[in-house]
Amino acid sequence: MNTRGATQIVTRTQQNSQTPPRSPAHARPHRVRSPRARAAPLPPRVRAVQCGKEAAPARRSAALNPPGRSQHCGATSRPASPPAAAATAAASSSSSSSTPTRTLPPPARGFKGAAAPAGGTMPNFCAAPNCTRKSTQSDLAFFRFPRDPARCQRWVENCRRADLEDKTPDQLNKHYRLCAKHFETSMICRSSPYRTVLRDNAVPTIFDLTSHLNNPHSRHRKRIKELSEDEIRTLKQQKIDQDFERKQATQESNENNEQNTVSEEGGEEQEEEAVPLTLEERENKDYLKSLFEILILMGKQNIPLDGHNVDELPEGIFASDNFQALLEYRINGGDEVLRKRFEMTAVNLEYCSKTQQKQMLEICENCVREETLREVRDSHFFSIVTDEVVDIAGEEHLPVLVRFVDDSHNLREEFIGFLPYEADPEILAVKFHATITEKWGLNMEYCRGQAYIVSSGFASKMKIVATRLLEKYPQAVYTLCSSCALNVWLAKSVPVVGVSIALGTIEEVCCLFNQSPQLLVELDNTISAVFQDNDEKGNELKKICRSQWTCRHDTFEVLVDLLQALVLCLDAVTSDLSDRWNNFIVGRAFVLSSALTDFDFIVTIVIMKNILSFTRAFGKNLQGQTSDVFFAAGSLTAVLHSLNEVMENIEVYHEFWFEEATSLATKLDVQIKLPGKFRRAQQGNFDPDMTSENYYKEILSVPTIEHIIQELKDIFSEQHLKALKCLSLVPSVMGQLKFNTSEEHHADMFKNDLPNPDTLSAELHCWRIKWKHRGKDIELPATIYEALHLPDIKFFPNVYALLKVLCLLPVMKVENEKYGIGRRRLKAYLKNTLTEQRSSNLALLNINFDIKHDLDLMVDTYIKLYPDKVEFQDCIPSNNSEVTDDA
Repeated sequence: MNTRGATQIVTRTQQNSQTPPRSPAHARPHRVRSPRARAAPLPPRVRAVQCGKEAAPARRSAALNPPGRSQHCGATSRPASPPAAAATAAASSSSSSSTPTRTLPPPARGFKGAAAPAGGTMPNFCAAPNCTRKSTQSDLAFFRFPRDPARCQRWVENCRRADLEDKTPDQLNKHYRLCAKHFETSMICRSSPYRTVLRDNAVPTIFDLTSHLNNPHSRHRKRIKELSEDEIRTLKQQKIDQDFERKQATQESNENNEQNTVSEEGGEEQEEEAVPLTLEERENKDYLKSLFEILILMGKQNIPLDGHNVDELPEGIFASDNFQALLEYRINGGDEVLRKRFEMTAVNLEYCSKTQQKQMLEICENCVREETLREVRDSHFFSIVTDEVVDIAGEEHLPVLVRFVDDSHNLREEFIGFLPYEADPEILAVKFHATITEKWGLNMEYCRGQAYIVSSGFASKMKIVATRLLEKYPQAVYTLCSSCALNVWLAKSVPVVGVSIALGTIEEVCCLFNQSPQLLVELDNTISAVFQDNDEKGNELKKICRSQWTCRHDTFEVLVDLLQALVLCLDAVTSDLSDRWNNFIVGRAFVLSSALTDFDFIVTIVIMKNILSFTRAFGKNLQGQTSDVFFAAGSLTAVLHSLNEVMENIEVYHEFWFEEATSLATKLDVQIKLPGKFRRAQQGNFDPDMTSENYYKEILSVPTIEHIIQELKDIFSEQHLKALKCLSLVPSVMGQLKFNTSEEHHADMFKNDLPNPDTLSAELHCWRIKWKHRGKDIELPATIYEALHLPDIKFFPNVYALLKVLCLLPVMKVENEKYGIGRRRLKAYLKNTLTEQRSSNLALLNINFDIKHDLDLMVDTYIKLYPDKVEFQDCIPSNNSEVTDDA
């Protein structure tokens, strides 16, 4: 720097030195170091002049208000707004470029809770014990200790720090701070995004006074004071007094608000304001909240409302149900709201009527369901899946699940409720649509898939429901569900009575052996004896028997191999004269052995095994990886061609199938004959030319093949196949196709779902180039889940939208198992709950136990829907006892 520049700096410094020093009240906090000032060393002369005593006032004036430091009397941790920070940085840059200055070093770091260094800088740490938050590294607000002696003393007492007791309020106000984590939310007021203050009566009440005990060897700068019993009693009394004063203040404030109603000018109607609650109304809300808490607990823990059957109790004996028992337990546990409500009530009276319980359960169900539905609406697109019809307290219901992609790009499948089943499919379709759109508030225009897993006999009705929805919403593609094997789904949909009976028998056999481990051991021994010449086959069948083999793609093939061992095992149990087996197992074994050795059953499973062998590999690929699903869609034509060839030569194929069935029947010593029901139906008009082989060809083989061909065409419609062809967007599929793909030709059906459909072609080209010229160490994402979680996926908005819609198709499996637990929890609830104790309301609470719930919302909803029930009601006499004067 030249002499002239140095002279100008000296002159400017001398002028600034004439400015009177600031008072201590305006003492500046520490200043942020300027990076440019550090990077540019100054000449010795300038450095000497600027470091002199006459330059201090100039430095104090230049750094009076550093960014990130609030100057009001409340919080001190909010950083400056981005414009302010930018302006500060620009000013610093400008000053450093025109006139280089040297900034002071930052203040020395203190210990946790240490007093501020000499110089008046603000402490970096929260003064609360076991709190390590820094004002310079946290977005939390930090507050000074108050100067008011009484209020400051309450802050110190709550902090439980003995080293602060001898400090004056001025010292505490100057050197110590508490972060916002130690104050209740109601004590903090946000007047603006950059200003946070405490209320006048705010006192810190949230402290961690025990975590230091886990590490007794650590050094604690903020020692926690141990309280005596008298001090503890005093603090408790102070807390009670504070709560009472707060309630009094709230009540007075509510009374003042009632008197200060403001009406609009010109005689217009008054604006509705929040009416303050009276003491009785507040007690009623607290009472309802306690009831809702008990109901939610019972739902989550799968506790039925009724504890005892009235008919099973002796006359004159009163036994409370589970709900009332939990109410009494809570009263005995110290719930003052419930105690005041029921302390003068006779012990043989119901605290809450069955009608009120049902109303409250419906509100609980709706509130919990709404949490999931809100996420579904936010994601726009979804798919609907139903499971098998179940019995809920004697009525048939359809479990309904919804698929959607959440904000974290995860495909989820959640249970949202039961729908009452209707025998008339047209009525069922209308109610199904009304429930989804009107009751649950979903827009079916965003539905991109529908699938129905049904029991035997219900398939045709659910197909009509799917057809009616497709007529209104063509983009709601009717597909198979990934959780059900194709061959099992096809078998359940076959409209032949013999097939439905066979499927029911198979389920009963599997259930019986799964209920008794001892029976499984007996079956293992029988399998070893039957397959003593083929140990490998025997061991494989033993392993299969211990799984859910009725859900496999090769269920009928496994059953044909196991049939001889099953019959021999059940016969051994039936003929065992010892006390080894109980009456239930012996009885079921006799019934099932008779069913398995019926020739009609044997022919059915053999023919189904052979017909479904043409679709077994195809269905297995549909439940495989994404690339397997893509290539399976291209193999459908070959599958249909094979089935059509079988249909054209059905006489030849059926002859081989029937011969296999008769061979198996002979091995089991089963008589080959026409079904007795068919002979009885003829009533003397029996056709002598009608043989068993011809009968089963016309009744079983031909209808089954025709149905399966038609079902494959319906379930894999043109729209469905076009959607599956779009799976070539997944990079691993692209790689297998040598990056020679044409997704834009198949993506027309999703054109309205894209954010920028005009740029789709160019974007797909960039997407292919990205993966074609990737680095050698970069692996191609193999699933839609992996592609959706790519860091740069948002740079391809059309690809991102397409992948989200594709993974919603029910035929695509949920890659991350933790997001598909809705179905497993549903199965667990149905398995662990007796039919008569099932409740559609409690089931939703149990299955979705981890979904947050808002008790205040439930209470407000109940008050709004049932205002007449909010008033204090007399308890209702229970059904199993009469109220007498003695009670």
